[in-house]
Amino acid sequence: MAEEADTRPSPDALLEEALRETRGRLKIFLGAAPGVGKTYAMLSAAHDRRADGTDVVVGVVETHGRVETQALARGFETIPRRHIVDRGRSYEEMDLDAIIARRPTLVLVDELAHTNAPGSRHPKRYLDVEELLDAGIDVYTTVNIQHVESLNDIVAQITRIRVRETVPDRIIDRADDIEVIDITPDDLIRRLKEGKVYVRETATRALRHYFSRGNLTALRELALRGTAARVDAQLLSHMRANAISGPWAAGDRVLVCVSEDPASAGLVRYAKRLADRLHAPWTAVTIETPRSAELPDVERDRTADTLRLAQRLGGEALTLPGGGHTIAEDVLAYARTQNVTQIVIGKSSRSRLFELLHGSVVHDLVRQAGGQSVHVIAGDGTGGAAAEPVPAKTVRTRDPVRRASWPPYAAAVLAITAAFAFVMLIRPFIGVESLDLVFLTAVVGVAVRFGLWPSLFAVAVGSLAYNFFFLAPTYTLTIASPTNVAQFLLFALVAVLVSNLAAQVRGQALTAQARARTTEALYAFSRKLAGVSTLDDVLWATAYQLASQLDVQVVMLMPDERGDIAVSAGYPPEDTLEPADIAAAKLAFESNRAAGRGSDTLPGARRLFMPLRTGRGAVGVVGLDSERPGPILTPDGRRLFDALADQAAVAIERVTLVEDVETAMRAAEADRLRQALLTSISHDLRTPLASILGAAETLRDFSADLGPEGRTDLLATVITEADRLNRFIANLLDMTRLESGAIAPNRSPQDLTEVIASALERASRVLAGHHIAVDLADDLPQVDIDPVLFEQVLFNVLDNAAKYSPEGTTIRVEARADPVRSATIRVLDEGDGLPPGEIERVFDKFHRAGKGDRVRAGTGLGLAVCRGFVQAMGGSIVAANRIDGHGAVLTITLPASTGNGTGHIA
Repeated sequence: MAEEADTRPSPDALLEEALRETRGRLKIFLGAAPGVGKTYAMLSAAHDRRADGTDVVVGVVETHGRVETQALARGFETIPRRHIVDRGRSYEEMDLDAIIARRPTLVLVDELAHTNAPGSRHPKRYLDVEELLDAGIDVYTTVNIQHVESLNDIVAQITRIRVRETVPDRIIDRADDIEVIDITPDDLIRRLKEGKVYVRETATRALRHYFSRGNLTALRELALRGTAARVDAQLLSHMRANAISGPWAAGDRVLVCVSEDPASAGLVRYAKRLADRLHAPWTAVTIETPRSAELPDVERDRTADTLRLAQRLGGEALTLPGGGHTIAEDVLAYARTQNVTQIVIGKSSRSRLFELLHGSVVHDLVRQAGGQSVHVIAGDGTGGAAAEPVPAKTVRTRDPVRRASWPPYAAAVLAITAAFAFVMLIRPFIGVESLDLVFLTAVVGVAVRFGLWPSLFAVAVGSLAYNFFFLAPTYTLTIASPTNVAQFLLFALVAVLVSNLAAQVRGQALTAQARARTTEALYAFSRKLAGVSTLDDVLWATAYQLASQLDVQVVMLMPDERGDIAVSAGYPPEDTLEPADIAAAKLAFESNRAAGRGSDTLPGARRLFMPLRTGRGAVGVVGLDSERPGPILTPDGRRLFDALADQAAVAIERVTLVEDVETAMRAAEADRLRQALLTSISHDLRTPLASILGAAETLRDFSADLGPEGRTDLLATVITEADRLNRFIANLLDMTRLESGAIAPNRSPQDLTEVIASALERASRVLAGHHIAVDLADDLPQVDIDPVLFEQVLFNVLDNAAKYSPEGTTIRVEARADPVRSATIRVLDEGDGLPPGEIERVFDKFHRAGKGDRVRAGTGLGLAVCRGFVQAMGGSIVAANRIDGHGAVLTITLPASTGNGTGHIA
């Protein structure tokens, strides 16, 4: 049967193949970092497809101004993008409906991780791609490895930058093809320096942070390993769909067989070393049979501890149900489906008699293995798998509640008695040779309900009853006829075989039920942990799960900032502990071993405390309590606790690492802002001070030698630079008040014309070298604003326009009424415009766009203050480049007045 099963394709793999036939094919061009040439490679592949006659269109391709990419994008039919306006901002997004209506064979969709504009049908571009695939359209797309959701934390640890736009792993798994676009870190750095990835200033900053050689090497390895894993999964799927037994040694996989044998821990370490030498994944497997449930608790604990060791060493640990005739068949069946090439097993130390009765797993594996290499490791230490005694348990467990042993045997007697009564009723109608079937039915019933030994007892009682009452001479245990002797022996033999088989089936069913209950508990707990993102939620979920599964009272203790252990959660809720409990909890955390009730350390405590451990050590402590006297956990409960505690510890470590990364990012951002502030103070604030001091000293020392015109010029310099210094300090104070929440606008209905005129008059000095054009609509509505704050906003915007546009150019101020009851003010200049990658960053604190070699005076706070003030007044402000010529345009949108003023300035 096992061989026949191996020749049948996997239903899941066949279903996956069928689904692929009904949807479009997805090819992902995967890069380790921006600038490796993903879009260029995608366009090149699309040219080849079009040359073969494929109908190819461009859904969205971002060239980022790269000349080579722009040239390659020409010649394709491009679906016009959809124009979306949201809160005064204009967006252009891929027109999904137009592509589906056009129904090309292949569509090019760049930047898979892109977030769509508000108002789009899907919030993310990968959802657009899924809809295209479901419509039967092939898709070529691009993505960087840092956007893969499962690698987001790893990338953040490597680069110290958290990527906010991610793509779920299911999209990567759904891909029919993944092509890695790979260049060396040195080549990518050279491309950056040549300006082929970013503009020169952005590239210089990127080289100092994200694009360091170490970061690029690590990201490159992530991309290559991720693609290799995907290719390996595709190979497995192909083998299963085509019923290829394997292995195909395209890559090595190691499987180590674990049992209750003391040498299993050494086998796991040997498998770890073998896998490291082969650079291969490895798995530790134990086969669960009815005999496993009958093993002593010491041996069951040994197996569980060995599997946990495999997990700590980086392998995968599995417990598989026995379904074949032998354990070797189960191991080989799993090995073939997983394309395992190397199997590690320990040399048997059992007696010859045991192997004759139960078979030899080692001999069966060696004999039945096909393309797998079987490593038989001696248990004497020479193979690195010396027998290791089970470490003494530091926590005593209570004996599970055991039922009395006599009821099953009494039930066996009752079953045979019932069978005898039934036989006496039907004896007149059937021959004596058929009566044994009734006794056999009773034996099977006992085996199914109570197991092997009660069924064998029923066999003995039934055989005696059958012989005594129905075989001649009756009412004696003597059998006179040879035929009756054969009949009696056959009945006894069949009864023994059938009862043994029924007992095995019962044992398998009970084992499966117990495993299903445990698996369901672990799965439910893992789902619960996957859905929480804060440490408090993880702790409360863990406390509740442990309490409900183990029928105990639970407290969770975590280290605080000083390193002391304190109660963080509990079920039922618990806030304080007794001094003995606190001492035991602290000892458990510091020594990384159990302490308290039922343990070898501080057994006088009320609770039992056990550490939550990961590979990095203890991350917390769990305290268990029960109203029952004596030890708290049974052996099965202890094993379940270990499994739940391992999951909880990993979840706690995950949350803690995320918090550590976010803390590091905040610290880095704070350091960046501090450095920017120091730079501004040292340069932009000292410059006007130097001018003021120089002019004042000149007036003091040379006033008699200066004419009236000279003194007037110097006084004008003092006033101008003092005013400039005052603006810098005002912006710093305004930003401080914004971040502290001390600003609440005193809004009231205002006439925009008057506020704009007042701002232009105030800014007349900074605008003196420019032409000012004002175009205000006649139907402007009143707006609810704070006139003082909004005048400051307009002043900062005008000051910014004057700084970044040459003297003699025109600065234009426009105001229009919007159909949706709002007013829009636009300030347009004729400068160089905003760099494409910095349009949104102009509102960042201390950021000055396009600084280059031409340093403009200022702290980089003006527009940040503007956005804070405008948003506080219920409006929005956006920046863009002009489409009617050179220069930038800043657009302020304000809601029309409702007649109610609110707020105040704190």
